[in-house]
Amino acid sequence: MAARATHAVVLGGGLAGTLAAAALAGHADHITLVERDRMPAGPQERTGVPQARHAHMLMSSGAEAIDALVPGVTKSLYAAGAHRVSVRKGLVSSTAQGWVPRSADLQYVITCGRALLDWTVRERVLMDPRVTLLQGTDVTGLDGDSRRVTAVRVRDRATGEASLIGADLVVDATGRGSAARTWLEELGIPRVREETVDTGLAYSTRLFRVPPGAERDFPAVTVMPSPADPVPGRSGTLLPIEDGRWLVTLTGLRPAQPPTDDAGFLPFARTLRTPVIGDLIEAAQPLGPVCGSRSTANRRRYYEELSLWPDGFVALGDALAAFNPVYGHGMSVAAKAATALRTDLERYGYLPERSRHVQRAVAATVNDAWALAVGQDVQYPDVIGPRPGAAAKLMRRYSARAARASATRPAVAAAIADIFTLSAPVSRLLAPRAVLGALRGPGAPPLTAPPFTERERALFSREPREPARKTEQDTTQ
Repeated sequence: MAARATHAVVLGGGLAGTLAAAALAGHADHITLVERDRMPAGPQERTGVPQARHAHMLMSSGAEAIDALVPGVTKSLYAAGAHRVSVRKGLVSSTAQGWVPRSADLQYVITCGRALLDWTVRERVLMDPRVTLLQGTDVTGLDGDSRRVTAVRVRDRATGEASLIGADLVVDATGRGSAARTWLEELGIPRVREETVDTGLAYSTRLFRVPPGAERDFPAVTVMPSPADPVPGRSGTLLPIEDGRWLVTLTGLRPAQPPTDDAGFLPFARTLRTPVIGDLIEAAQPLGPVCGSRSTANRRRYYEELSLWPDGFVALGDALAAFNPVYGHGMSVAAKAATALRTDLERYGYLPERSRHVQRAVAATVNDAWALAVGQDVQYPDVIGPRPGAAAKLMRRYSARAARASATRPAVAAAIADIFTLSAPVSRLLAPRAVLGALRGPGAPPLTAPPFTERERALFSREPREPARKTEQDTTQ
C-alpha cells in the first residue's frame, strides 16, 4: 500500500492552492489551506486577487486538467454562464500578420469571470471533509532545516496570535508575492536564481452589458500586441462572460499606457492596430468603473536548479513562475503543476524525499508557457531583462512566417492552436507537416477586415470595411 501523508499544508487559497489541495486529497489524511483573505461566500472578487478583474482565459489543456483533478468543474462553469470559445471558429483576432480567418474547431478556451472560476473550484474542493480552509491567516515562515520542512509559522490577522502548524508536506501557492525564497534562506538553502522579463505593460479593464443580439454565440475579439507595431505593446481583448457581459481589457507599454478613467477608455480602444473593440463597446452599456493594474512582469524562480532542497516542500503556481497575463496561460500552468504533483503521488505514494523530484516535474510544466511569453516580450525595445539571442530571433522569424501561412494551411493552424492552448509543446511547430506548410506560405491574400458574419457586423456602431473574401461563416448564413 502506498504511503500517505498525515497532514499536508497548502499556502494560498487561490486557484493554484485549491488545485494543489485537490491533487493531495487522495494521498493525505488531512489538508489545511492557509489563506490570508476572508473568502467570499459566492463568486465575488477579493482583495488578494486584484488581477481577477481583468481578462482571463482557461485554455483547453487547463480545463481538462482541472476536470481531472476536480470532476464536474467545467460543467458547473457552463451552467453558470461561462462560454466555450473555439480558438479559430469563435475568435476574431488581429495579429501582427493580419486578421486570422475563422475556420473549423481546433482547440478551445473557457471565458468567464475569474471570481466565478475560483469559487467553483474552491466550493468543490472544500466539499471534501479532508480539506480545511484556515482564513484570515498570514504565513510568516517555515520551520525545520535545510534537509526537511516540518511546519509552517502563521499569524492570525485579526488577533495577531502566532502559532505553528506541523506538516508532512508544505506546498507554496502564495502567488507573485511569495516569500518562499526568503523562508528557504532562513533554513540554510542557497539563494535561488530568479529571472525577470518586464515590458512595463499596464492593464485597464471595464465590464459592459452586451448589446441586444450579442447575448449568445458572439465571438471573442482580440487585438494581439506586437513589437513591430508603430506603438508597440498596445492590445485589446473582448471576452464574453457570464450574466450577459463583455469583459474588455486594454493594454499598453510605458509611456503610452491605457487610461484608468472612464472618459479615456473608449478613445484608447480606438487607437489599437484596429478600432474594432472600440466600435463594439460604443454600442454596449458600461457596468462600473475602469480598473487598472501594472503587475505584469514575467518572473521565474529556478528552484529545480538548487543543489540543496528540503524534503517536504514544493512551490508551484505564480510562486514558481508568474507570466505576463496578456497571454492567458497562468491558470492552465497552475492546473498542469497540480497534475504533476498528483501524478508523482499516484506513482510513488507520499515520500518526503521525493520533494526534489516533484519540484522538477512541476518546473517542467512551466517551460512552454515561459518560452512563449518571454520569447515575445524580449522583443520590445524597452524591456527589462535579457536580450534575445540569434536562435531566438530566428525562431521569431519562423513563427511569424508560420502565422501568416496558418490562414490557409490546416497543419500549421492546428499546430499554432495546440501550442497556444498549451495542448502541445512549442516544438509542435517544427513537426514536418507544420514546417512544410510554413515554408509554402499562405495560399490566398490576407483578409483586410475582421471576419465577422453579417449578423455580427450589424452590432457595430460604425460599419467596418467588408472583408476581402468571404468567410466560412458568411457562406453559411
